[in-house]
Amino acid sequence: MTTRYFADTALLADGWADDVLIEIDAQGDISSVAAGAERGDAEAVAGVVLPGMANLHSHAFQRAMAGLAETAAGPGDDFWSWREQMYRFVRVLDPDQVEAIAAQLYVEMLKAGYTCVAEFHYLHHQPDGVPYADRAELSRRVIAAARATGIGITHLPVLYATGGFGGQPAGEGQRRFLNDVDGILDIAARLRTDHADDPDVRIGIAPHSLRAVTPEMLAAVVDGVRAADPAAPIHIHIAEQVKEVEQCLAWSGARPVEWLLGHAAVDGRWCLVHATHLTGAETAALAASGAVAGLCPTTEANLGDGLFPLAPYLAAGGRLGIGSDSHISVGVIEELRWLEYGQRLAHRKRGIGAGPGRPSVGATLFQAAIDGGARAVGRASGRIEAGARADLVVLDPDHPALVGRRGDALLDSFVFAGNESPIRHVMAGGRWRVRDGHHADETAVAARYRKVMAALLA
Repeated sequence: MTTRYFADTALLADGWADDVLIEIDAQGDISSVAAGAERGDAEAVAGVVLPGMANLHSHAFQRAMAGLAETAAGPGDDFWSWREQMYRFVRVLDPDQVEAIAAQLYVEMLKAGYTCVAEFHYLHHQPDGVPYADRAELSRRVIAAARATGIGITHLPVLYATGGFGGQPAGEGQRRFLNDVDGILDIAARLRTDHADDPDVRIGIAPHSLRAVTPEMLAAVVDGVRAADPAAPIHIHIAEQVKEVEQCLAWSGARPVEWLLGHAAVDGRWCLVHATHLTGAETAALAASGAVAGLCPTTEANLGDGLFPLAPYLAAGGRLGIGSDSHISVGVIEELRWLEYGQRLAHRKRGIGAGPGRPSVGATLFQAAIDGGARAVGRASGRIEAGARADLVVLDPDHPALVGRRGDALLDSFVFAGNESPIRHVMAGGRWRVRDGHHADETAVAARYRKVMAALLA
């Protein structure tokens, strides 16, 4: 069965258009798009229609600790002290709690305009480090939360095997994360088989970082996933912290991004998450590789990571996308806003993210994140065109921040004006998941989440 929707205004793959007729097939894909069309018997969509955004970096369980690590640990409080708090938090989570936390997060993502998520999943085992009877248990719980709430998911089982560069032993706090290459490929294979016919579940792989895998493991896990699925997304944390760069130099004589680009066939199937600390040469090389820079501005600010070299990267034609990572904030608007604001504060200039042919900062960054995010999750999304997944976000044109705006000026106001979201409806996989700002299951999901938090905080 085909459903038909009519939008007064929509952002199509080739730009803004009016009187747009969108047809969606029974599988949730867009079958046709026509601009300047007649409405006919199509359902009118009250608002401005945008393609849905991919959240390209998520650790779902960390949603439950957002705000709980804001008491200073001392004068040296930084990413590494935060990580120790995270290790203590993760020790107590059970599978039911992991699923409930993920469901709450995914409802929030949908309401914020994300229609799919790349889940960088490294929580695999029981608190004592012993695998569950089904090694994929916690992966299945996260995927179940995505399917129940309706968000598309690219699930990335994470290979985490060592505690530092050069194969250093892992610590006690990391024991729930640890796998070998065969173990993580087995998890990915089971999930790939179970969800082979589900268009809203994609399986990739994630070597956690150069700190957490040896060069031999990195090569083996990439070869393994490529043999199973040549187009599978591969994500990796890289160059997030200055200390990480220094340790990589001491180990290898090269910086993290420099080392990775020199030792792996990095291409458009890769997403390099954070990549905060780059030289000019690394910036140009990353852009030339075709990989996506996975930027998480609110988390990077919260953890004191630093600022990505946005202007030279965009000038070199680099691809980027956004993610909410530790979920200290969950929203398309705030990630894009702080992607630009961080640059303005650092350079004491405005309009850093504007493109050479598109002076609108909001529109340039939005389009870049839409395109890069879709590439990073390995899905036919982020475009309102035939053959794409029907992932749509509808903005309220009468919202005070948007009233009277059209075209790129509307996206500028969407990103930079006001604190209340103008998102009215959200469709993912051809089904309305959010209507009039509300998810159909948000009350029940929130009730389960409150029980989990009560138990954890007790």
